[in-house]
Order: sequence, then structure tokens, then C-alpha cells
Amino acid sequence: MNLSLLSRYAFFAFCVLFTLASLPFLGHQWMWPFTLLSGVLSLIGIGDLLQTRHAVRRNYPVLGNIRYLVEGIRPEIRQYLLEGDAEQLPFSRSQRSLVYARAKNEGADKPFGTLNDVYQNGFEFISHSMRPAPLTDPGSFRVEIGGPQCSQPYSASLFNISAMSFGSLSASAIRALNEGAKLGDFYHDTGEGSISTYHREHGGDLVWELGSGYFGCRAADGRFDPERFAAQANTAQVKMIEIKLSQGAKPGHGGILPKDKITEEIASTRGVPMGEDCISPSRHSAFSTPVELLQFIAQLRELSGGKPVGFKLCLGHPWEFMGIVKAMLETDILPDFIVVDGKEGGTGAAPLEFTDHLGVPLREGLLFVHNTLVGSNLRDKIKLGASGKIVSAFDIARVLAIGADWANSARGFMFAIGCIQSQSCHTNKCPTGVATQDQLRQRALVVEDKAQRVYNFHRNTLKALAEMLAAAGLDHPSQIDAKHLVQRMSATEIKLFAQQHVLLAPGELLGGEIGGEFYQRMWRMARADSFEPAPA
Repeated sequence: MNLSLLSRYAFFAFCVLFTLASLPFLGHQWMWPFTLLSGVLSLIGIGDLLQTRHAVRRNYPVLGNIRYLVEGIRPEIRQYLLEGDAEQLPFSRSQRSLVYARAKNEGADKPFGTLNDVYQNGFEFISHSMRPAPLTDPGSFRVEIGGPQCSQPYSASLFNISAMSFGSLSASAIRALNEGAKLGDFYHDTGEGSISTYHREHGGDLVWELGSGYFGCRAADGRFDPERFAAQANTAQVKMIEIKLSQGAKPGHGGILPKDKITEEIASTRGVPMGEDCISPSRHSAFSTPVELLQFIAQLRELSGGKPVGFKLCLGHPWEFMGIVKAMLETDILPDFIVVDGKEGGTGAAPLEFTDHLGVPLREGLLFVHNTLVGSNLRDKIKLGASGKIVSAFDIARVLAIGADWANSARGFMFAIGCIQSQSCHTNKCPTGVATQDQLRQRALVVEDKAQRVYNFHRNTLKALAEMLAAAGLDHPSQIDAKHLVQRMSATEIKLFAQQHVLLAPGELLGGEIGGEFYQRMWRMARADSFEPAPA
């Protein structure tokens, strides 16, 4: 017991005794700095003993504070001193370095061979051709979005900025992203926080994301306001409308913007009060069944003057998406596009259980959505986007190979404007000015410089994709499919993605016999009139 007391209080006792013993010697110039230091530490120790929140500090006055100091700088120590190049937290040093290099127009070539273990299970690669194709201009990598019910189709780039709201991101970050999108002729998704003046400033193409809070077209009671929607949607800068059903980081949870980050500007843009957390409901009030969702899509298309309207989702219950597809067949109302978000996506704060254990990962979700549309003879009428941890040309090629028409990236473009993955997005203390409403912190982000980096990252990534496709003997991204993507299954076996997965034939869901048992069972459970599964 005595030894325990000694270890716990010895340093604090020494500080107090040294302070008292040295007071008579303050006349010596060399003594006062030591007395001052020990006095400050003594006061800290007294405060530790009197406070009631932290048991460690009460039991270990002065020394117990080291624990909280180290904990506070743990992410930085880990990231800069201890983290391996391939350790993903959630992005590896190699991934971030690639984005930084391309954003700065620096060479991203790697000497002395790969650091990846090519014999490890799960290693993926694209097979190349013995007769490579001529290099294609990446500027031609565009996707025409707009089905037969759309009168204002949009030619989108193959690579775009995924949904990130003003409020979650700073005004400077929004300016830089939108100016970069303007320079590179690609689109900038607004996120569900609506269209701010900073989205409008540089005139870059916008995809307006409509979440369950209906920010920007919100009535006083929080429901959808058609007149306010039409006023914004009919502006020339808005190219498409995207209904957010769910998002990767927190599917089924709704969006959260902490009150500390809400300024008068954000409150005005979103139509919400100051001094309260801005919480999007977990479900939409404008519809409650698959048929009503499609009727809402038709309404938005009409109100926007015939612009492409689609929806974004992180796949959850498979029968719910199949219910939407059955509703398409029943009503003959089709979305122009669908964006599949993976559970590995996410830029803002989310509950840990949601981040770690809810939602389907991107590749499985994308493949399921693609297969369902193929099996219902709708794939050629609806375009598919993919978002979720996409930062490199290979990441883009991988989602194209399993069904996507284009790819979106959020955190990749955050890295391009200076994000260092400090994971302080929800604290309003972002050290680089990307995810904060602190005016002083925002000044660190120079819009003109970062906009150029956004443009460079986009251009150099598509250039790398063009080189990969040429090596595979392909002229255009639309030619890559599951037979080009290969994965190691064991030390002695590799398989093409086409061999690993059930790939439905066109119209297979509409016939009597469905090859995949899982698809057959989910299709039988799906209902057009409800998101609930059909009775067994």
C-alpha cells in the first residue's frame, strides 16, 4: 500500500515540496524558473485532486495528465511515425500520397517494384493484352445520363465529386471544389445541405442532392416544397437531381450537422434554426412505398423542366431495391440514374456501430443493383454511378468492371484540397480548413491553389485510367467488364470476377426460371406497393 501511494503521489509531493523549499532562494536568478515550473505543476496537481471527472488524474495528480496528452496526439503520432504505407486508417499512406502527387502535378511513379503481397488472398489486378490499344484521350470519357423520359440529358464525366454538404465542408472548400469542377468539366454533388452561394460562385456543374430534410426546398414544417424546389432546380447550373435514400457511412440514420458548425449562412441555406443540431430524418416524408418513390421522381423531373432525376442508396434489404424495380415495371416510371454508395464511404461523423456494421459494401451492392436491372431488362435505360473509397484509376476500373457507368469520389477530392485525414471533421477544428466553419482556420485553404489541385487530380487520374485501359487492349471505359478483373482466392488459385459471381442474363427475372437461388428468393419477396417483404 505504501509503495502504491509513493508511485501515485511522489511526483506531485516533490513539486509541492520543491516549490516551498525554493521560495527563500528566489533572489538567485537561476532558481526562479525552476520554482515557477514546480509551482505550476503543483497547482495542476491540486486541480487534479479536486476535479471529479477523471479518476486517473485523481489517483495520479500531474502525471495522470500525460495519458490525456498522448491520447490527444495519438492520431498524428500514428499517422506520421508508426503507420505503414499499406495500413488503411481508413486510407493508407500510399493512397494519400498518390492523390497528393497527382493534385500537385507531380510524378506518381513508384520505383523498385510493388509493396503489395501479390500472393496474399484478395489481391486484385486487371489482366493486360499482348496487343495493347492506342491511348485514348481521357477527355472523351463521358457518360450520357438521361433516359427516355428525360428531355434535358446531361453528359457527365466518368469521374466526379461525390456528395459533401456546405456546413460539413467550409466555404473555402466548396469554392475550391466547384472551381476545380468548372476547370475540368466534371460535376460537383452538393450533398444534402442544399445549394449555397459558394456553389454558385464559379459556375461549375452541380448535381443537387435532395435528402430527407429537403434543405433548399423545405416548407416550414420540414416537408417538401414544390415551388422552392422548382425555383432552384430550373437554374442552368443544376444539371441533375439526386434523391438520397441512404448513404454509406450511416445508412438508415439520417444526416447530422452539429450545432457548433451551424452559422447564420448555413441556417439560411438549409432553412433551419440556429443553436440546434441539424438532423435529417431517417426517412423521407414525400413517399413511403416504391410506387410513391417513382411518382416523386416523375414529379421532380417535371418540376425541373425534364432534367435527369435519380437516387442514391447504400444497399440494405435486397428485396427493397427489387421492390423499386418491380414498381418501375408496374408504373413505367424510370429513374435516369442510380448511384450506389458503399458502406466503406463516408466523410462526416457517424455512430461507430453504423460505420462498422451497417450497410452493404460497394462492390456487392453495385453488382446486385446491376444484376437486378439486367435481369429486369432495364439496365440499358438507367445509368449506374458508384461511390465509396475511390481514389485511383484502378479503383475506377474495378467498379466499371462490375457494372458502373461512372465513379464519384468524396475523400479523394478532400485530399486534393489539403485534407490530412486528421479525423476531426465533426469537431469544427479541422487543421487544414477543409471541414470547419471557423473563419480563421478556413483562411489556410487558398481557393485558387486548391482549385487547380482538384483539376489536376481529376485530369491525372483519368489519364492513368486511359493508360490502364490501353494496356488491357481497350479503347473506352465502357468496354471493361468482369472478365478483365482478377482476384487471388488462395496461394494456388486466381479467378476472374466473371467466374466468382452470379451474372444474370437480360430479362432473367421476368421469366419463369431464375438461375441464382438468392436472386429468385429476393425477387419473390419484393413488392411494388410496399418496402415490406411479401408474406412467405
